[in-house]
Order: sequence, then structure tokens, then C-alpha cells
Amino acid sequence: MKLKDFLSSINTYGAELHRPFIIAEAGVNHEGSMVTAKRLVDEASEGGADAIKFQTYKADTLASRHSPAYWDTSKEPTLSQHELFSKHDKFWKKEMEQLKEYCDLRNIEFMSTPFDLESAQFLNELMDVFKISSSDITNKPFIKYLCGFNKPIILSTGASELWEIQEAVSWIEEFGNPVALLHCVLNYPTPDENANLGMIRGLLKAFPDKLIGYSDHTMPADMKVCEIAALLGSVIIEKHFTHDKTLPGNDHYHAMDVHDLKLFQRNMDRVFGLLGGFRVDALKDEEISRRNARRSLIARNDLKSGQEITESDLTFKRPAYGISPRLIDDLVGKKVVKEIPEDTVLHWNMFE
Repeated sequence: MKLKDFLSSINTYGAELHRPFIIAEAGVNHEGSMVTAKRLVDEASEGGADAIKFQTYKADTLASRHSPAYWDTSKEPTLSQHELFSKHDKFWKKEMEQLKEYCDLRNIEFMSTPFDLESAQFLNELMDVFKISSSDITNKPFIKYLCGFNKPIILSTGASELWEIQEAVSWIEEFGNPVALLHCVLNYPTPDENANLGMIRGLLKAFPDKLIGYSDHTMPADMKVCEIAALLGSVIIEKHFTHDKTLPGNDHYHAMDVHDLKLFQRNMDRVFGLLGGFRVDALKDEEISRRNARRSLIARNDLKSGQEITESDLTFKRPAYGISPRLIDDLVGKKVVKEIPEDTVLHWNMFE
């Protein structure tokens, strides 16, 4: 299912959880190689991701030459944002069109986060949904520009106060675009103790009419962080994706790979298999228990023909083939048709 259709299919939360839509965030982990980019598409598709998302930017329009690093410089030693982004900004319109075409062949949805007006314009022709980075949550003119394409918006909320999220949502709501919010922590990587997954519930409370998801920057490990996020109500899970977690660079070492993605899918199979449905009713496999483990009204003593039943004449025992104890008030006062021996399971045809 396409993301746009997925978002529109979930109308209200209530008590229900939904198996999340999974976005493999490839970003610029292709490092300028179309061969690597297509490998990322292949492996994201193999792992069961619903979409793969790239990033489209030019260093000169994204960061000044004096923008300091905000990542773990022991893993990525580049100290300048402009310098780092200059290494990965070679993919543009032509490359994104090729990736869109390849994603269609591999049956996985293509996405890319735009970081400037020009990339937003040509990406509009390739996508049904726009993703806005946490870094642009205060970028009012850019958010309004993206809303002008009249498409659903997914907005990450990393490093934001609640009022900043509310303000950004208000700008989007002016245009009437559907919006989903992704809880996100802007640590690269995010230590597990900083994942703060409880904020998912906080967003659900603050925005009861919005869909809430999770954009993860923790180390993949056993993928339990994303699993818990889904159980807390995240309907979208976005996580950085790579073909090789040992590579140097800002978005490789904390990314999941195809094996992590498959593990997460197995976790989701298990979790949603255990959850089953959210409608409260008895299961077909419980029918034998309903009949044999529940109780019926039983004659406590011998009952004579014409005798009027009192509560002291009755007890309750298994199985549930007879009159249910829940109907005891309806039985008391009725007269016995013919003699009933002690310990008999009682049925309505035994009484007037």
C-alpha cells in the first residue's frame, strides 16, 4: 500500500494499534554511486520496507560554510556541515528520476526529503507525500512552500518544544494538508536512555487528530526500540538504512541493514500475531471452554412435580449445557413439570 493511501486508511486511533508503515531512510548513504543507491533499493525491498527515502540537497543552499557539526565526530570526523554535505550532494533531478523508476520496478515506494525549493519542485513530480526534516520545523517559508503542493506532510519533531510543534502544525493546517508527526531525537546516534519513547504517547495526547510515528536514531541492536514504538502507537517507523554498517560516515554506523530490517519484520509478525484483533468477542477456539468450563444451574436436591423453585433449590456446576446462572432470577418462582433428581443439569423444558 502506498503511504498516501496508508495514511488515509487510518481514521482514528481509539484503542487500536496498526502495523507500521516502514520507511528505510537511505538518505545519502549511496555516497554518490547509482550502483550503491540501487543496491539500497534492492535490499530495502528484500527486507520488507514499504518505502525507501533519500535526501536531496545542495550543500551551498543547506548550510553556511561555518556550520559546525552536530553528530558524533568520533564516528564522522568532519567538523563542518558544509564540508560533509558537499561530499554527498551530487544526486539531483536526473538521479532521483532514475531512482523513482527503479523503485517502481522493485515494488517499493520512492521518497526523498527536499531541503530547498528547487529540489521540492522536481520531487513533487515523483512523490505523493512530502517529508519535512526536524531541522526545518521552524522554517515557516519552506513549510508553507511545501504545503502549496497540496500533498500530505510527514513532519519530524526532533529537538522541538511542544509549542514549536504546535506552531508548525498550525502553518500546515492553514493549507488543509493532512499531517503526520514523527517523534524523533536529534542525537546521532541516540543512546537508548535518550530514546524517550514515552513522547509518542505525549504527541498522541497533544494531537489526538493526527497520526503519530517514530523516526529512530538509536543503534539497531535487536530492533526492540522500534518494536516498542509501534506498540506505543507509532503508525510510521522511519530508520536510517545502509548496505554496510561498518562504513565511516554520519549515517552508516547507527543505521539498520537488510538483516536488521528482516528481524524487525519478524518481531512485528510476532507482536501483531499476539495482538490479534481489537474487537472484544469470544474466539472460535474458545467454544469448547464456553461449553465445558462455564457452569449451569443444577438441582441441589430432588425436586418434586409442581414444586415452586426457590434459590435454595439451586446450585451451579460445570458444564454449561443447561440454564446459565446468569438467568437464575428468571428461574426462581417457576414450577417443576415432573420430578427432577438431585445433581441434574436444569433445562427450561423442565419447568412450566
